[in-house]
Amino acid sequence: MVNSVLEEKKTNESLKGKISIRNLEVSFGDKKVIKNISLDFCENKITAIIGPSGCGKSTLLRTINRMTELAPTSKIGGEIIFDGKDIFSKDVDIVNLRKRVGMVFQRPNPFPKSIYENIAYGLRINGIRKKSELDEMVLSALDDVGLLDEVKNRLNDSAFSLSGGQQQRLCLARALALKPEVILLDEPASALDPISTYKLEELLLKLKEKYTIIIVTHNMQQAARVSDYVAFIYFGEIVEYDKTDVVFTHPAKKLTEDYVSGKFG
Repeated sequence: MVNSVLEEKKTNESLKGKISIRNLEVSFGDKKVIKNISLDFCENKITAIIGPSGCGKSTLLRTINRMTELAPTSKIGGEIIFDGKDIFSKDVDIVNLRKRVGMVFQRPNPFPKSIYENIAYGLRINGIRKKSELDEMVLSALDDVGLLDEVKNRLNDSAFSLSGGQQQRLCLARALALKPEVILLDEPASALDPISTYKLEELLLKLKEKYTIIIVTHNMQQAARVSDYVAFIYFGEIVEYDKTDVVFTHPAKKLTEDYVSGKFG
């Protein structure tokens, strides 16, 4: 069953892999966290990575844009192919990779700057200086995350004046402003109230028209609501990877059934 999605894409061009992971292994010191994982993430789809705490979900996510290797004891083997090239190749520009593969973390982490500058700052670093161009890109990013109408009259206010849900959408807008192709989200709703979570989930369903989205979540209901595919990881290994409705209604493995039904986790 793990390979069923890979086999399906061979005969269905609309499901081509945006990112292909092959024989990935990640260790920290003597502890192996990711064990020989291979899977494809479909373009313009939402893939949820689920599994109990400590199973390697966040490590897998962070390895996709090479954040894992910031840990001094990390060791990485295998390949992650992004648009036909291994991201671990020596000639890959890591800054450009992280621009193309944006990331939003578990808790909102806005810069200690204004709402406007939270987005404009990254654009300036990437060479955009013209005020009219900055204005257009900032407003476009805020509009993409449904935040523009809420903040258009207070762009110079501190980002910390926003609610938690608004801050998380601002962080997402900050990533989108750089025009990524892939968005990685690590438990993005874990610190949000139910209304903010609902808004975020609605937003993700719209954004997948433009982006490939990979989300780590502990929330089984959230995974069922927003994802097209689910990868279940247990102790660093892929137990099952398939369409969301298959994983939640007709899982191939008893371990998957027990996890999604809440028997452990």
